[in-house]
Amino acid sequence: MKYRTLGRTGLKVSVVGLGTWQLGGEWGKTFGQSEVDAILDKAAESGINLIDTAECYGDHLAERLVGDYLSRHDRDRWIVATKFGHAFNGFMDRTDRFGAEEVKAQLIASLRALRTDRIDIYQFHSGSDEAFLDDGLRQALDDARRSGMVRNLGVSIRGAGSELQVREAFGRGYGVLQVVYNRLDLRAESEVFPHARRYGLGVLARVPLASGLLTGKYEPLDKFGPDDYRSKLGPAEIARRVRAADKLADDELPPGVSRTRWALAWCLRDPVVTAVIPGAKSPMQVVENASAADLFSVKTP
Repeated sequence: MKYRTLGRTGLKVSVVGLGTWQLGGEWGKTFGQSEVDAILDKAAESGINLIDTAECYGDHLAERLVGDYLSRHDRDRWIVATKFGHAFNGFMDRTDRFGAEEVKAQLIASLRALRTDRIDIYQFHSGSDEAFLDDGLRQALDDARRSGMVRNLGVSIRGAGSELQVREAFGRGYGVLQVVYNRLDLRAESEVFPHARRYGLGVLARVPLASGLLTGKYEPLDKFGPDDYRSKLGPAEIARRVRAADKLADDELPPGVSRTRWALAWCLRDPVVTAVIPGAKSPMQVVENASAADLFSVKTP
């Protein structure tokens, strides 16, 4: 594994982290604690030290599964990132909860679920610009940092992007930007990376495998079940993305390299990207993801 410093936070994070949306039950699979333990054991063995989760991956479900593991292992070896701003109602159904008092309650719930006394990166989760600019929320987050319950703040920017949140993040105390970035979606290069470089912000690239569609595991006509969020994309969009991924792989894939490793390493070629945070449904996928770090030399911004 290789490591980069996450912007101004000073945190040394593995360039490949572990995303956990899949643990919340919206990726066509329900996870038991033993399965999560095996995934996290393999992540630790592979040198991964960054876990990214959220309050609404299930109703704190992913956090609880991670927290159970952390309670039985060395918490200090892990950098734990989670998010705030939503109440989970059901499959792909959330309600915004960005009020100051609501976020205070979410923070306590996340700490309890994760079985920890601090969150290393606490991220504003795909909210509106109005919520982002709320001074009451800003005060609540400042209080959380002063108390030691939160070490650093981040902004997980919704897929459609928010130029305002990227531009104003540093001035409002946020040190990390989490953005959609992969070989099929390059918007972050023009919309996010210049601001990250200017202000020394860490960048976490989510969906680096384009929800698995870059891996070569799927055909254009494949369908996902109703309990898999990818079914919401629709068959035409899935087919378009798979065909685009196939074309890119034909043109760019190095000999002897899996498409998964290539896609993750491609995101990391620019040192402004501190880490990628792919999900994994098995220990085998963790190993393949982690091995992407072997394909490049670490550079710092």
